[in-house]
Amino acid sequence: MNRRLAREKAFQVLFSIDNEDFDPRVALELSMDGEEANEFLTALIYGVVENKSDIDEQITDALENWSFKRLANVEKTLLRIATFEMTSAIDTPVGVAINEAVELAKVYGDDQSGKFVNGVLSKINK
Repeated sequence: MNRRLAREKAFQVLFSIDNEDFDPRVALELSMDGEEANEFLTALIYGVVENKSDIDEQITDALENWSFKRLANVEKTLLRIATFEMTSAIDTPVGVAINEAVELAKVYGDDQSGKFVNGVLSKINK
């Protein structure tokens, strides 16, 4: 599994965890359809779950004229993944983490999601 697909799977799992209150292991197992999860995928999922409050604080600090509670679940989940990826020991260039989050926002969000995600992540990167 390449990193792009792993990010998409991580998005699906973390979205399920937030919206359905799934256990991370169960959500991961259900999303894999019998495939084995790779190290990058599990690092993203468990990294976001374990550091959620710190990540949410970083996102909140980067928001302008917007509250964290008002964020749509798609954008919130993508921002969490990218923020973790940008600020952790995972070996991903910041630009790649931002670009991947923007691309997923274009697929799963609305017309403005990509721009919004890009703007917030750019502020976190400063």
